[in-house]
Amino acid sequence: MPIVEVTLTEGRTPEKLRAMISGLTRAVVESGVARPEQVRVMIRELPRTHFAVADETFAERDLRLERERTEPEPPST
Repeated sequence: MPIVEVTLTEGRTPEKLRAMISGLTRAVVESGVARPEQVRVMIRELPRTHFAVADETFAERDLRLERERTEPEPPST
């Protein structure tokens, strides 16, 4: 009984998560590892404040990128 565990940040629609479950199940079955009824898929969704890369949470990165998009460009000299 294979168990596929996925951890990602929250924010995807139920439809996207459902499609991912189907794709993962299909991949396990097509690899010849198990039948569909044997496949377990567990999804863990983390708040964007609880997932970080290079000492920056995803929430902090979102804010930084938004500021960079909305701040005016400095005048060229």
